[in-house]
Amino acid sequence: MKDRLRAMFCDHLSILRGKYLPGSKIGDGGTRFAQPTFSVHYDKDLLLDAPGTGVRGGLPDMELRWAGAEIRDGWEPSTKVVLGDLFGADGAPLPLCPRGALKRAVAGWEAKGLTPKIGIELECFALQADERGVLRPYDTPGAVVYGTGNFTDPLRFTDAIWERAEDLGFELELMTAEYDAPEFEFTLKFDDAVKAVDDIVLFRQMAREIALDHGILLSFMPKPVAEAGGAGMHINLSFTDAEGRNAVSTGPVGGPENMSDLAKGCIAGWMRHHKGMAGLIAPTVNSYQRLQPAALSGYWCNWGGDHRGVTARVSGEGGAKARLEHRMADASANPYTAVATVLQAARLGVEGGYDLPPMEGGDCFDRTDAKVSVAEDLRRAIDDLEADTALSQAVGADLVAHHAFMKRKEVRKTREMEGDALRDFYVHFI
Repeated sequence: MKDRLRAMFCDHLSILRGKYLPGSKIGDGGTRFAQPTFSVHYDKDLLLDAPGTGVRGGLPDMELRWAGAEIRDGWEPSTKVVLGDLFGADGAPLPLCPRGALKRAVAGWEAKGLTPKIGIELECFALQADERGVLRPYDTPGAVVYGTGNFTDPLRFTDAIWERAEDLGFELELMTAEYDAPEFEFTLKFDDAVKAVDDIVLFRQMAREIALDHGILLSFMPKPVAEAGGAGMHINLSFTDAEGRNAVSTGPVGGPENMSDLAKGCIAGWMRHHKGMAGLIAPTVNSYQRLQPAALSGYWCNWGGDHRGVTARVSGEGGAKARLEHRMADASANPYTAVATVLQAARLGVEGGYDLPPMEGGDCFDRTDAKVSVAEDLRRAIDDLEADTALSQAVGADLVAHHAFMKRKEVRKTREMEGDALRDFYVHFI
């Protein structure tokens, strides 16, 4: 087969959609999709009144545009891949485009002379179909937290992912087993924000497709196995200043006592907008099965040093490795939207001069200082998001209005679902 191009975008449901195009398209270019793709839900229901999608205006086109320099080798034979930005029929950037929302967030920081750097930790569960076609947890006898080798992955599908990732230039920081078998973590190295999220979006799709070749459904749902723990998408953040220095820490040693004023402002922003952020970065009904007290998941509005029970964690590493970690998000969120939300809430904290609340002093199991938490379910989380007008305006009012509409429909669609039925509403897409 001759070379072809797989041109893609990550939609409102965090589903990667695209087209295969002939090799003649390998270069600067674009292709059109129906804008009402943003009206489609997980169950393929077309929501006629979804705002900003044009369903009732003739179902118009939107255009995906890319730069030839962003085209890279893909994991399928003779196939290049590219991610692009979405534009409306009027030629203006599409307000619903998550990648566009991230670029706006980055531009806000660049105007301050700072370049956001992002590192993402992806957690996921491996599932297999039994003889009746029912999905069950992948059988990993002897698997343990931080497990490696055959007991953790008898089919060695993670080896195939690692090998292909290296071939394609993805820079893996680590791969390991998580606390609850069969849960795995993949972490990619820090990079400029848009590049880092592009990498995570493509890596996640590659990993799912390679796993499927081995008979594994790799799910990035926050809670696909009811009796197991949750799977998060931790977002690590730092900034490079005009001199190339890490602006998060004041010196070679990290931790709360050595945070810069910039870092304090970022955390203050996360604390102020804690409840509103949840509606965007933990955006499914299933997310709130993960977001529970004592679940190390970003439930409480709190921060601390080397403390996995808090939402905002300050690394003990300083200098070039200094970073802040936000632990609430899960990978049912669009990664572009999630990182944009984290960056915008941090910027609001810095620009607004928000007061930083006291550091968490409890263990977050039996004792917690925090009094504020995320909402108990998605419906209330969307209420909190809509009430947080500063955050909604920063991320993008049109994007948030569309998101809220789709998520309220999701709440109604899943109201009578539980157990496997609720899991299966999401599991083949996330």
